[in-house]
Formats: sequence, C-alpha cells, structure tokens
Amino acid sequence: MKIGLSQEERVQDAATNRTDSQREHSAHASAVDTGRTLSDVFQGAEAALPAAASGLEIRQVACDSRKVETGALFFALHGAKADGNKFIEDAIKRGAVAIASEEQAPGKVPAGVAWVQVREARKALAIAAANFLGHPANALQLVAVTGTNGKTTTTSVVDAIVKASSAKTGLFGTIAYHTPLGDYPAPNTTPESVDLQGFFAEIRDAGGKYAVLEASSHSLAMDRLWGCHFQAAVFTNLTREHMDFHKTFEDYFAAKKRLFEGTGAGAPEVAVLNTDDEFGKRLAGLAKKTITYGLESDADIATKKFQLTFDGLTFTAHTPNGKVHVVSRLVGRINVYNLLAAIGAAQALGLSNEVIESGIRNLESVSGRFQRIDLGQPFLVIVDYAHTDDALENLIRTARELNSKGRIITLFGCGGEKDRTKRPVMGEVTGRLSDLTILSSDNPRSEDPLKIISDIIVGLQKTGGKYLIEPDREKAIGMAMEEARSGDIVLLAGKGHENYQILADRTFEFDDREIARRALREHGFEGPRKEQGNGGSEFGTKRA
Repeated sequence: MKIGLSQEERVQDAATNRTDSQREHSAHASAVDTGRTLSDVFQGAEAALPAAASGLEIRQVACDSRKVETGALFFALHGAKADGNKFIEDAIKRGAVAIASEEQAPGKVPAGVAWVQVREARKALAIAAANFLGHPANALQLVAVTGTNGKTTTTSVVDAIVKASSAKTGLFGTIAYHTPLGDYPAPNTTPESVDLQGFFAEIRDAGGKYAVLEASSHSLAMDRLWGCHFQAAVFTNLTREHMDFHKTFEDYFAAKKRLFEGTGAGAPEVAVLNTDDEFGKRLAGLAKKTITYGLESDADIATKKFQLTFDGLTFTAHTPNGKVHVVSRLVGRINVYNLLAAIGAAQALGLSNEVIESGIRNLESVSGRFQRIDLGQPFLVIVDYAHTDDALENLIRTARELNSKGRIITLFGCGGEKDRTKRPVMGEVTGRLSDLTILSSDNPRSEDPLKIISDIIVGLQKTGGKYLIEPDREKAIGMAMEEARSGDIVLLAGKGHENYQILADRTFEFDDREIARRALREHGFEGPRKEQGNGGSEFGTKRA
C-alpha cells in the first residue's frame, strides 16, 4: 500500500479503483485464459532473466502492489513521490512470483520468486504488458493527440467521426476512458502502459478497430506509450504548462516531440501538425508523412472563411482529399483549429469526407469545454476547463468576439502544488481582457488559497483591471451571478468537467456546473431553456 497519500493521490486512487472494479468482468479480465512464461513476457525487453525461471508461468502484469494477484509479475517503478521497490515485500505477500526492477537483486530473494533486473523499467513494463496480452495495439489503428490545449476536444471529434463510420473504438483522455464495453473514470490523462494495453485488449476483443487518445507530456516522458505505433499523431499547440515537472520549456517540447519521433514502434504513419504554431513547424518531417493545418499558414488543411456564433461553427475546409463542409456545435475560433486537426487525423485513418462531416455534426458538446449553463437568465454563463494562460486568453477572446457589447466577468483560480510561474501570467491575461475578474480557488491542495491568489494578483495589477477576491469558490460563483447584468458573459474557468475540489485536508464533490445552476436558482431563474453543452443563444453572429 502507499504511505502518506496526498489528497490528489487519493482522488486518483479512488478513480483507479473504480476503473478496476468496473472492469473485473470485462474482456480484459478474460483476455488471457492461461498464463505466459516469463521469457515470453520479456520478449524484446532489455532484461536479465534468471535462466532457471525462464519457463515460470506469469498470470498477471502489475505495477501497483495493491492490485497484485497470485502468479503476478510486479514491476517496481521509481515514481515522483514513491519508490515501487519499497512495495516489493507487499507484492510478494499478495502472490507475486516475479519482480522486475532496475535495482540489482538483494542478497536474499524469497524462494519461488524470480528477480528480473531491467534497464528501463517503464519501457520494460510497456513491452511486457503488450506481450502478455498478445499485442492488442497491433489489431487497432491508433490516433494520439498531443499539445498544451485542445487535446480533449480534438480527440472527442475524432472519436465521433470514427463512430459515424459504425466502427467500434476507444477514447482515452482527461474526462474519462471509453471502450465498447463501457465508460471508466480517468485517474490520468493517459493511462499507465499496463492499463492502456488492457484497454486495447478490451477494444480488440469486442471487435473494435480504432483507439483515440490524448498523449500528455507526462505519459511521453514516462514511456506509457512505448511500443505503440500510431497511424496518426496530432500536434495542437505549445504554450507554458507543467513547468513544475519539465523544468524548462525545451524539455516540455522534447517530451511532445517523442510522439513524432516514434515511441518504440517506428515513426507515426502521418503527422498532423498545426503550422500556425512555431513548434508545429519544428516537428515537420519526423513522421513518415506530414500533413499541416492552420488558418494563418499555407497549410494542407485550411479554411479562409468561417461563421462563428454561440450556436456553433460553419465553414468549408480545403483538404488534400477535397472539400469538407463543417457544421459543428463547438464554439469559437480555437475550435476551428481543433476541427481541422480532427479532419486531418480522420483522413489519415482513411475515412471518407462524408463520414467526417457526419461525425462532426453528431458531436453536440465536449464536457466542460465552453459549456453553457442556461436557466433562463438574461446573461450567459459558460463553464470551461481553461487552466493555462493561453487557454484562458482563447476563452475570453472567444466570448468577446461573439458578444462585443456585453461585459466579460471571469472567475478563476490556479491549482496548488503546481507550476507557480503561470499564475501572474494568467492574472495579466484576465486583467487585460476581462471587465471584471473574480479570483478564487481551483484545487489549492496543501497551499494557502490566499497565497495562490496573491501570486495571480502580481500579474493582474499590472493591467489595472478590476478584480474581486473570494477564496470560497461556491461563494465566488454566487458573487459572479450577483455581479452579472443583462447581456454579460460569466466565464467560470479552470475546472470544467471536474466534479471535485481538493483542499489540504479533504476532497469533496464540487462541480462548477451544478454550483452555477444552484446560484442561478437562488437568484430566481428556473429554466433550463436550451441548455445543451456548447450552444444555443440569441447572442450575435460574427463572421471572419
């Protein structure tokens, strides 16, 4: 078991446990009816196997000692906050018959337990999981989307397009994990390699042919995608994020670049790159084929004219495979980019323009992304996951572009124990672009919420923008509704689809969308009228 779990780790563990519980009777649980030998499992991995143990039967591959069952191969991974080698004894007590570690075998290994020293444990884990499950990814066409912003929306659009072709598929990202057999909580944006291979097996065994996933920089740096060959790899954009993990911006870019160089199974067949972004241009030529998209550049997939409304987007995309006529419920200029990226990925999968058009039309919304809350109030309330300076700027500019006459009231906070450098930058963005900013808490974790807010204020005060402070997010949302007047737009930024809040001493249910509805009811609004994800408004139309 883990020692001294933080509140965030408890949330992730709870999600992981719910996922495991839901999958007990899934196709993955019965994917391998009989065990494989230790030598079979380590085929292709840099590992030193004890000769006497090469025929040892392995019935499970695991990297969490709490999940170990009889006959397991347990990987002891070095983590950011815990060392898996400290849990080897626990794994053995639970039935592990083999241990894989980068460390040398201790002086005494229990009888009947094989010790396998591996060169790079995370790569070896990914290879072992794939071997154990019969290489399920080989039966699928894989699409990965990486970048700072837009991953969730782009993967959701690709998933909708694949489903429009009547194919079975899987979708893995920030909001949830989906397979043909059900939906599961997402403890991480990209699943750990052993879990991901299990999901791939579930899709394969259900007759699926595709999987679409968000490739986070963490997952690429930690080799969760090792051994996966991608039919399409998409790059959306790169802005400041995760500097607490990557330390430098070039390190952050290098992690993203790994997807296009190949993750242990050759370079992707097609790279779909946003060349309006300078970092997108730097990725050209790494994959076997490069397709570009954008609005400003001379891209392969582009559009020059598009209609923006609060009801969605309409435009014609010019592509190497002909014109694609887009009618989408997604809102804002940034989603033009996401839709162009999805078109490129879908064409890389060989899907027709008719299927692409149908899939885009079918997607009504993406949870927590420019999601409208409508109880009949005379102002708009939008919930969005924007939690970087670039995403926040795109959110506010979208609102301003679609409703230039009303005020913009932006409520946000920054996560505790995360990258502090982005806090004043986000403050500067909202102070410059909003008419009023309400500073509150996001997931403060063990940090003092007022100290986080103070970091934000450093940037906000440079702009002279008006702001209010209320650390209690529920009270802050009520304050935003109180401040709003007819024709205004209230933006609740940062948490989006999340249904919890993490404090120093507790984690509790908290959903911006539900809190906003409650606040509106307290102000006498009873709706809903046309509340539906991303659209439905009488507010103005903008052409570009």
